[in-house]
Amino acid sequence: MRELSGIYIIWLRDVKKFLRDRPRIIGSVAQPALFLFVLGTGLASSFQVFGSNGGKDFLYFMYPGIIAMTVLFTSFFSAMSIIWDREFGFLKEVLISPISRVSIVLGKNFGGSTIAIVQGSIILLFAPVLKVPITFLSVIKLLPVMFITAMAISSLGIALASRLKTMQGFQALTNFFLMPMFFLSGALFPLNNAPQWMIFMARINPLSFGVDAMRYVLTGDRTLQLFPFYVDIIVIVGIIIAMTLTGIFLFRKQE
Repeated sequence: MRELSGIYIIWLRDVKKFLRDRPRIIGSVAQPALFLFVLGTGLASSFQVFGSNGGKDFLYFMYPGIIAMTVLFTSFFSAMSIIWDREFGFLKEVLISPISRVSIVLGKNFGGSTIAIVQGSIILLFAPVLKVPITFLSVIKLLPVMFITAMAISSLGIALASRLKTMQGFQALTNFFLMPMFFLSGALFPLNNAPQWMIFMARINPLSFGVDAMRYVLTGDRTLQLFPFYVDIIVIVGIIIAMTLTGIFLFRKQE
């Protein structure tokens, strides 16, 4: 019970900090909205993506990718709070508390993933405005996929943040990792006929599997997938386990 209580408290703290930070909420929604309403709507008038159900406009294809983009940036940036807590001494108090490092990592991971789900759900509200055909059932199926994708990215961010000492270092690493992960995930364009080197990069990109799974859940079109759906889920779960164990190992080295 003590460990569960520790996980809950760390989760609750991160969620409360997020809900009280309105500029953060607005800023996290503004960038995906810009991609959807400007880039997506503009290109939709010129391009079609052809799947098994016939030609669909570009926005139909892009929409799941923008949800994945929101999950990516929100869940990864949530790990920045570890560095913030280290600089202000809160992390030291948590580390000397009677809860294990496992509970600390899981609490941070669940907190970041919950925040990402909230942000991704806000993007779902744009679907009727953009006339993207999604159903209530597809949204219900999408939420678990969003959550495990957020957990995979959040656990990666936690593992990296556990070894970094400054906010500047984390932000530099963020720019190095996140934009390539996003553009090489198939979020903005189909990868089926892409150059071989790009397909290879997509296959080793953790976000590619999340984008692929979300697109299948929302569209139901297998021809738009880069991987089978079950492969997406297995790989995402494998990343969660591997990165969580890595984060726990690195946290045990914290002073």
